[in-house]
Amino acid sequence: MGIQLMGITHAKQKLQRSLSAKIAGVLATSNVPRGHVAVYVGEGYRKRCVIPIAYLNHPLFQGLLNRAEDEFGFDHPMGGLTIPCSEECFVSLTSFLSSTS
Repeated sequence: MGIQLMGITHAKQKLQRSLSAKIAGVLATSNVPRGHVAVYVGEGYRKRCVIPIAYLNHPLFQGLLNRAEDEFGFDHPMGGLTIPCSEECFVSLTSFLSSTS
């Protein structure tokens, strides 16, 4: 339990660093259910996806968060959290995470 909690804390810190207070306020008021977060994925055109916050703790997803940090730093072009992968890759990952939870 302690290891899982540390992973959630790490993912939460990354998310907080990547979202400004203004963007967090916008996301909170847009159709994002409690316990979920909106992210942008795709190459070129970015599609908005809403995922459970629990996904942020998974090592595969944390790899994407690290890539996002390396590629975009804290200035995400869409204003929200942008994941640097193809839409197909993201859908495959989220389908896998959904089936394992």
